Order: sequence, then structure tokens, then C-alpha cells
Amino acid sequence: MGQNKKITILFTSVGRRVELVQQFKKAAQSLSARLWLIGADLSADAPALFYCNEQVSVCRIHDEAYIPQLLSICKEKEVDLVIPTIDTDLLLLARNRQLFEEAGCRVLISAPDKISICRDKRYTSDFFVRCGLKAPMPVDRAEDYSQGFPAFIKPKDGSSSIDAYRVDNRDDLAVYAAKIKDYIIQPFIDGREYTIDVFCDFDGNPIYITPRERIAVRSGEVLKTQIVQDEVMIEECRNIIREFKPCGPITVQLIRQKKSNENYYIEINPRFGGGAPLSMKAGADAAGMLVRLLQGETLSYLDRAAKERAVYSRFDQSICIPGENGPCGAETLQQAGQYCEDMQAVIFDLDDTLYPEKEYVRSGYRKIAQILPEVSDAYEKLWTAFEKGQNAIDQVLLDEGIYTEERKKECLDCYRRQEPDIALLPEAEQLLETFQKSGKKIGILTDGRVEGQRAKIKALGLEKLADEIIITDELAGKCGDVMRFRKPSDIGFRLMQLRLNVPFEQMVYIGDNRKKDFDAPLQLGMKAVWYRNREGLYWE
Repeated sequence: MGQNKKITILFTSVGRRVELVQQFKKAAQSLSARLWLIGADLSADAPALFYCNEQVSVCRIHDEAYIPQLLSICKEKEVDLVIPTIDTDLLLLARNRQLFEEAGCRVLISAPDKISICRDKRYTSDFFVRCGLKAPMPVDRAEDYSQGFPAFIKPKDGSSSIDAYRVDNRDDLAVYAAKIKDYIIQPFIDGREYTIDVFCDFDGNPIYITPRERIAVRSGEVLKTQIVQDEVMIEECRNIIREFKPCGPITVQLIRQKKSNENYYIEINPRFGGGAPLSMKAGADAAGMLVRLLQGETLSYLDRAAKERAVYSRFDQSICIPGENGPCGAETLQQAGQYCEDMQAVIFDLDDTLYPEKEYVRSGYRKIAQILPEVSDAYEKLWTAFEKGQNAIDQVLLDEGIYTEERKKECLDCYRRQEPDIALLPEAEQLLETFQKSGKKIGILTDGRVEGQRAKIKALGLEKLADEIIITDELAGKCGDVMRFRKPSDIGFRLMQLRLNVPFEQMVYIGDNRKKDFDAPLQLGMKAVWYRNREGLYWE
């Protein structure tokens, strides 16, 4: 696929999988990858949607239109990879994987027969035994259970510990058996619980095997975990991988029995488990490896990549959803200002928010025309090429027969080093002065070449109107990788909050580019306002 190509990933039923989405964003920044994340969910206010770059609503999984709807999205959005996040999606996507591949899109899903093994706990136990491992063997009729108490009853295709119970005698077993439809019963294994996060390439070759202890659990979801690089578990998991041939992630669960110290394997989830991001944070960066695989790299197994004994404790947090699908909308800056009345700090984007960026382009072309005396009507020709969506400098130099790399560089330097003839939008100037008089703190957060952005700020007189100005490219410093700091990265917003010393909940961000301006402020708990500048370069 190539390292410079945009990679588009669609998460299905993304729901509350915020940590997973965040790990992919972090990986993209680390690798300087052009990653575009689309979240799909039945609920329009599912929190993880607002951590994705784009949100789409879909019908219920069991609706006949579900797969056609996903296929349509994949074709329209040119999706490279579909990542399912819940169990009920898995078998349906596995059985329809070929349709997605025909549409030019991979699905991060293992073979249908392997998914079926995972979805029915009876088959799962048989599979573990075939791999040479121990597993508590199930029966599916209460009257046939004869392996002693305590026992464990649960749905044969359940997840998230829903309707899963310990039973201590035959009377309790009868009660739960009447309550649960399509159940299995197994001997209760008393011991420590572990999860093994496995990540393989598309052909089932392991890249990471990361065991971790489940120290605290709520409703099947781990709350506290510790990385435990246990060699026995790793080797036993290799047996599973050889038989299963996972495509991407699987999550294996086991119990190490207290008395015998033997491992009893109980479950496989053929997807990213809820706690999988914790292994990624510890160093087994499956999200980063997946991006590299999509870029065409061939990867090898990385032993003990996660930091040994690292402990992670999870917590809940919230995200503000001010509009139906993201930021509040405003047709004018005056209207945008109405959303800021109760805020302590207002942060502005620069280009096409406080001034018209096209005027900066016009100014630059006028400067270039001065160093191209041999080209008649140079300014008009540059502007015409720009309006056609062409690379204006290259096009004019080529059309005039004077193109050389040196001449192009001379024009680019002239454009980038210009003292621009630009002015604040009248509404912007009035709004800034109003906020300044009212005592609100004012910040400006902008992407772009430092020299050019500084020249714009000077020309607009913004040093006198803003309390803090951050040019994200300047933050790259010796790192040199400006894309790690440009929006939608949240680094600039966090730094702005520290400098202004205002809580995120009392900050509002006003920008014009819906594709990149609002992810970070919304995720941080700020209010965000989309100035729908219909004259701007990035108007949709």
C-alpha cells in the first residue's frame, strides 16, 4: 500500500471502544501515517464515535440491510480495513468476507470455522484439548452434569459475563438452567484468571503474545491488569495459534488452578478484547503493527515486547456531545461568539477563521509576479491555475517555458517569506475586541510553516489581541515531524490549557475545517464551534 498512502479503517459497532481508537491514533502519529478512522454504530451518540475522524450510522447487525450497508460505506469511503469490535458481528463478517475483499477491502477476521469454535463454548473446550491443553469440559443439560460442585453455568454463545454464574449445588443449578437459554455447565476452576492478547499478521503468523493477569474485573471487562510474561502460557498459546491461524487479534482466557498450578483454558475472543489496549500501552503495539502491515511491511515475532509487571488500572470518563454529530455549527463569527458567552477562554483557528486564506494566496501571487517580469499578467495566470486546482507555480512556469528547479524554488521562497497583505475579517476583529474587553482569555492555535504563520500573525496584529499563540509546527522542535503535532493531535490543545490555566470545560475552540479541527477539543471536554466559512478553502 505504501507509506504515504492514506489508510482508512472502519470500526464496526464501535460503541465504547475509546481506548482502542486512541491507540490507533497514537500509532498513526508515531509512524507519521495518514490514517483516517471511521466509526460505525447503531447509536448516534456512542462515545467512541467522537474519537474517530468520521462517524456513520448503521442499522442493527441482524437486519438484512446490515452487510449491504457496510459494503456501501466501504466502497464510498474507500475503506482499506474493517475491524469488528463485538462478538455478534464476527460470524456474519467472516461469512461475508469475500464480498468485502471483492470491494477492495480487508476484514480483520479469522476463518468462519474458527469463529464458530469461539461462538459455541462446547466447541471451544474441544478445540483446546485438540491443541494439547487442559480445559473444563462442558455439558449442555443440567441433568447430565456429574463433575461435582462448585460448577459454572453460562450461555454457550455468551459474552461480557452476561448470565454467567457460579453454582454450588444441584438445586441452584436447576434454577439457573431454567433461566438461561442454550447454556453449558462446566466444573468451576478456582484460581487466578489471565488473558493473553495475541496479535498475528494476516496469514496467522504471531507478532505479539502478551499474557496479563486479570486482577479486577467488572461484568467481564478487566478493570485492573498486570503484564506477566509467563513462558508456559506463551508456549501453550503458540499451540493455539498454529491450529487457529488468527487473522489479526485474538484474546485467550485461562485460569491457573490454585491446587495444581495447571492452566485451564476457557475462552477465545477472535477480536481485540476490551483490555487489549493495555497490552498496547505496555509495548505490544498491535495497532502500530497493523498500520505497518497495511503499509506493506513484513513483520516478525517480537518476544516480550510488553513491559514485564506493568500494571494498568482503568477508569470511566465522559465526552461532551454538543451537537448531533460533533461541534456546534455557526454560519457567522457573530453567531459563533454566542456559544462562548459562559466560557472563560476562547481558542481560535487562524486560516479562514480570523482572515480569508485566499487573500494570503493572492498576496503571495502578487509578490511572485514581481519577480517574474518576463511573464505578462503573471498574477492573473497564477490565480487562474489555483482556481482550477492546479499547482499554480509549476503550471505557470511550465506554460511559459521557463520552468527550472531553481526558478521554482525562487518562487516558493518568495511566497513563503512574504510579508502578506491581509487583514482580519471585520467580524473577527470585533469579536476579538469584545472578548478582550470582557476579560476572556484568547488563544490562537494554528498549523503551518512557522515562518509563514508568524508573518500572518504579525500582519494581522494578533500579538496585541491574543494571550497565547501556538503554532503546532513549532512544537516539533528537534523531532522535526510536524505531522505528529498538527491537528487533529491534541498536543497543542493540552499545551494551550496549561498556559491559559483554564479548565477544558471552560474552553471553546472555533475553527473552519470539520475534518481536522474538532476531534481533539471535543475529546478533551472542550466546547467546539464549526464556523461554516463558505468562502474558505476547506468548505465542504
